[in-house]
Amino acid sequence: MTSWIDVAAEADLFEGAGIAVTPEGQDIALFKLEEGVYAINNLCTHGNAKLCDGFVEGHNVECPFHQALFDLRDGSVSCGPATEPVKSWPVKLENGRVYLELRL
Repeated sequence: MTSWIDVAAEADLFEGAGIAVTPEGQDIALFKLEEGVYAINNLCTHGNAKLCDGFVEGHNVECPFHQALFDLRDGSVSCGPATEPVKSWPVKLENGRVYLELRL
């Protein structure tokens, strides 16, 4: 089943920083970049670290524990030690709100 869920106000997002949201019990990090808003699972696949707390550089977020890099656009690993990507989620912006498409 697919549904769009309102998860945040666009005004809550700041370029280069992440915030955590938990729609339908999913732990997801939202990031605002110059060209749009992206959503990936918040938990690093290498260790128990929250990616919303990581450093954003370009299209990547750096895990705050072991410095693995994940591409915010698709969740792929840009640099180890992580080897598994994080799930990315479709995002749409509408009337100042951020919506995620949850495919449960």
